[in-house]
Amino acid sequence: MIKPYGAEQLKPLFVYDTRRHNALGQEAAGLPSLLVTSQAAANAVMLGGGYFTPLAGYMNKADALGVAKGMKTCSGLFWPTPVVNITDKVDAINGAKRIALRDPNLAGNPIIAVQDVEAVEEVTEEEMGAMSKGVFGTTDASHPGVATFMAQGRYMISGPIQVLSFSYFQQDFPDTFRTAVEIRNEIAEHGWKKVVGFQTRNPMHRAHEELCRMAMEATGADGVLIHMLLGQLKEGDIPAQVRDASIRKMVELYFPPNTVMITGYGFDMLYAGPREAVLHAIFRQNCGCTHFIIGRDHAGVGDYYGPFDAQAIFDTDVPEGALEIEIFRADHTAWSKKLNRVVMMRDVPDHTKEDFILLSGTKVRQMLGAGEELPEEFSRPEVAKILSEYYQELDKR
Repeated sequence: MIKPYGAEQLKPLFVYDTRRHNALGQEAAGLPSLLVTSQAAANAVMLGGGYFTPLAGYMNKADALGVAKGMKTCSGLFWPTPVVNITDKVDAINGAKRIALRDPNLAGNPIIAVQDVEAVEEVTEEEMGAMSKGVFGTTDASHPGVATFMAQGRYMISGPIQVLSFSYFQQDFPDTFRTAVEIRNEIAEHGWKKVVGFQTRNPMHRAHEELCRMAMEATGADGVLIHMLLGQLKEGDIPAQVRDASIRKMVELYFPPNTVMITGYGFDMLYAGPREAVLHAIFRQNCGCTHFIIGRDHAGVGDYYGPFDAQAIFDTDVPEGALEIEIFRADHTAWSKKLNRVVMMRDVPDHTKEDFILLSGTKVRQMLGAGEELPEEFSRPEVAKILSEYYQELDKR
């Protein structure tokens, strides 16, 4: 199986040993505690599950700035986005060498991890802006990722962590949430040698479905990992439970048995376009995928990135040999009226816009909210039914 990124073996930071877990929990109850942001909690979940291999915890300011500006830590590790614990208040942990991190996303704010404090550093407005510019390509507060990042606070707490909880993801998504460790084990159980990873924060329509098939056929893959983001999204995105239900129905009815793994991971969406595409590739290599689909406007939002910037970054900014996973570069896919099937637009230069069935996201939401049927060439009827029920319920509120 493909090696994890930057290591011979995965480095999950969750404390699996029951005795150690219980002892750490008892210790944590007596430590100074910090209520972390949702982003820092999600980072803890990802560190716990091995997705952030080979990192051992939260970055310090020098590493975070180095990663944001040039995608390298001070030690020279290639990494695309800062993995940080930023807060607005540090009075409660002042002088502490070891602290308990509390989860903002669960009632009662239970302890999610224990952190060894290597440094507490104040970050200036200019440094936050520089990191924002490096990661998101902009400091525009209208960008949802920038707004979230800039609102976290101005104190960066660095150091290794030991993770005690996967937050709400295991209880809310017991059939879907998986750590990188679990996904690797399941791939091994399937006996798959080549695996295509598909990232989604949206429901999958016909074009996405066919894109997975195209990638499997082109790479000779044994299976596809449909890997959905389960964490916090921007307003207007479809909730994870609805996406999960629609994707499961699509796979159940339209894919051969034992060719698809439906899983999810506990991370808050960054909307960082090209930088997040590289991060997504690292996640999938750590999961055991050999190939990863990157399509048009991957991890983008609004008009902040060009349609294929997330593919170009692998040519311009990712050092040769840094990643073992291979990128499957996809164009926009749509139903061709001429050919009566889904195609990649780049493969049919003789087509005009009128030869495709294209619906904007806004138009899709309007049709679903009104109870109108989506064209079968655009969406499987069973998928459209689940989405329509969600939007109609939304309109009643």
